[in-house]
Amino acid sequence: MESKKKFETIDEYIASFPRNVQDILDKMREVIQKSALEAEEAISYGMPTFKLNGNLVHFAAYKNHIGFYPTPSGIENFKEELSPYKSSKGAVQFPIDEPIPFELVKKIVIFRVKENMMEKG
Repeated sequence: MESKKKFETIDEYIASFPRNVQDILDKMREVIQKSALEAEEAISYGMPTFKLNGNLVHFAAYKNHIGFYPTPSGIENFKEELSPYKSSKGAVQFPIDEPIPFELVKKIVIFRVKENMMEKG
């Protein structure tokens, strides 16, 4: 299911997946957009990326999960809420066959926006 194609846009990336996964990715994108109004969309490391004074967050679809990459600080600051999910220093995996915790994604993105804005100012 993972594609090695080079994507130019997030739309192209999302369109490359089956409908059920597209729905999750669309919702993930929407939650991030609404939580980071100033952020710019890009493709970085082959995955959908939001940038605001540098990388803000990335997300990607895999065979069995949606990867969310809010940097190590995003994982560290929400480790309690993220504890039900498989995570590493800078990434968390949300199983595709379970509800995605979009409210938590929103909180993490808002945290990352504040963090990146403080680094700038």
